Amino acid sequence: MHVEVNGTCLWFDVEGPSVVPNGRSMRELPTVVLLHGGPGSYDHSYFKPYFARLIDHAQIVYLDLRDHGRSQRNRPTDWCFEACADDVRAFCDAVGIVRPIVAGHSMGGCVAMLYAIRHPGHASGLLLLSTMARLDLDRLTDGFRRIAGERVAELARRDFSGESVTDDEWYRVFAAFGPTVPTAEELARRVGNPDVADHGMELLRRFDVIDGLARVVSPALVSVGTLDPVTPLAAAQEIVDALPAGLGRLHVMNGAGHFAWLDRADEFWPAVIDFVGSRDLFAASSVTAY
Repeated sequence: MHVEVNGTCLWFDVEGPSVVPNGRSMRELPTVVLLHGGPGSYDHSYFKPYFARLIDHAQIVYLDLRDHGRSQRNRPTDWCFEACADDVRAFCDAVGIVRPIVAGHSMGGCVAMLYAIRHPGHASGLLLLSTMARLDLDRLTDGFRRIAGERVAELARRDFSGESVTDDEWYRVFAAFGPTVPTAEELARRVGNPDVADHGMELLRRFDVIDGLARVVSPALVSVGTLDPVTPLAAAQEIVDALPAGLGRLHVMNGAGHFAWLDRADEFWPAVIDFVGSRDLFAASSVTAY
């Protein structure tokens, strides 16, 4: 499905009901809007089928950010985090999602945080999964060094700095993202946009919303794996510390990497489900119109 917002056309998919039978009435479920990683290299597809685990507890909306996946392509140099953040608000308003839980993984978490800063109170909650409020190359390099050794750390720093690496070198870096990473078959499902990748990475290198997090008013679960070299525990703790006191909850999974649901499903899903169902305000969110 597509919807026009902010001068572009966004693709989305919906899984699960927004209301379910509850005795003599119908009960509204919260809506979780999923934001994928990137830039340019990912879309919603790597969330499937895993996040279907949530449909007994919430309606799931998979959203391809502007210039990603099946969403409309625009001029690559016009892409920015601010536009994506504003799109999340406009998308929810356009399709009738009230008080969403916005879940962002990796780069999607950057978008989710900026959305919550620019539109405080629009979300009932934030799920910030393996993400960062700023890209710290030294911290990232140290993470890869700890997980995979000096050579892979050097390659990771080169790649995230914008220097060229070979496909084989990138494969060594990606393999260190965690004990389990998406398979070749799962990665082949993506609809990439290399035209926006370089520009997006340059913006990511400058991304820093630490100070802005003080303006967030939505509760946040900040989830991280101890074996994630890209967005390590220090990056997650930095987010929690920058949020207003008591608003962020840190969830640490031993033995999990950047795609934590692949490594520690036994810890990942109970924590997410508990957060999704923990606040009465979440019952106000649902897709009511297209």
